Amino acid sequence: MPKRKTNSSAKKRFNLTATGKVRRKKAFRSHILTKKSPKRKRNLRGTTIVHDANMALVKHMLVL
Repeated sequence: MPKRKTNSSAKKRFNLTATGKVRRKKAFRSHILTKKSPKRKRNLRGTTIVHDANMALVKHMLVL
């Protein structure tokens, strides 16, 4: 049986925590930032955990 390839875009966008959860960056922080409030931009900083509904799909793309 052939080896599976990791999805190249997924390996650039996601990384794993020590407990096996998948971490992602938040959306809407890349451009057109002038109309967004400082509070909204501050809350978009950092990372968050992928939602349970999407966890299996993301892990499948990462070949886990």
